[in-house]
Amino acid sequence: MKSISFVNMKGGVAKTTLAVNVAYCLARRHDLRVLIVDLDPQFNATQCIMSGEDYKDHLQNCKHTVIDLYDDSPRPVVGSVKGATVSEVITVEQITPIEIKNNLHLLPGALELYRLEMSGGQGRELRLKNYVDFLRKKDSYDIVIIDTPPTPSAWMSSALIASDAYLVPVKPEPLSATGIDLLRSVITRVSSNYNLNIECAGVVLTIAEEHLLVFREAKKFIDQAPFWKGKRFAKHLPKRTAVARAQGHQGLIIDMQDSELNLAITHIAKELLTRLGIED
Repeated sequence: MKSISFVNMKGGVAKTTLAVNVAYCLARRHDLRVLIVDLDPQFNATQCIMSGEDYKDHLQNCKHTVIDLYDDSPRPVVGSVKGATVSEVITVEQITPIEIKNNLHLLPGALELYRLEMSGGQGRELRLKNYVDFLRKKDSYDIVIIDTPPTPSAWMSSALIASDAYLVPVKPEPLSATGIDLLRSVITRVSSNYNLNIECAGVVLTIAEEHLLVFREAKKFIDQAPFWKGKRFAKHLPKRTAVARAQGHQGLIIDMQDSELNLAITHIAKELLTRLGIED
């Protein structure tokens, strides 16, 4: 089992779109068992593949979200018979994702995640790694994809600690392209602090318009930068307003009638497997 974080410190680069659609492609086209962990407090990945009503029912039925993964404190429970009691702490072994589609599972995100404090010495930053290690031991999945928040934070660090590799979606524009060097410094710091051996799976250009100069300049920058040279995926994700519209009702790329988009996400998913050593 491989775990990979999709990371970028800039919003609006289609990070979540890429993560969710690659996950679905791997599950449907490659018959792999895939888990998406939505670690962004905005929980956009969850909204991309789970309707509002289903998510509401999920919460009302007290099913698990990432909050349960990280909140290791006993919780007060008030009952009409026994009065106030304290609930038992949920262990990582008890966390149960939900099935979204065949082979595709999700540990939903939660807006309340931002209220949960995570400071040094608590060990909370290691709980996702402990969960991934538990899933690996059980052979539950072939790949775990972690969607991270677009800011350097304890949540991003936790995702990196739990990952074998990271992938960087980049929108072809000057600020986004040059910002990946700052992202690299953050990843290097986390790797050093936690003695990680995390690999860069590569860079995927997203929201791409081939005819624009900024697209060609972004390709040139990545292909010539010492660290990023050779890490750009051969295919990029073309710009389509239809993708955003489809996400409003949980539509995914390989179910859309767009051959260029279909080909792009299929090749990106295939190249990711090759880079992770899952398939040749």
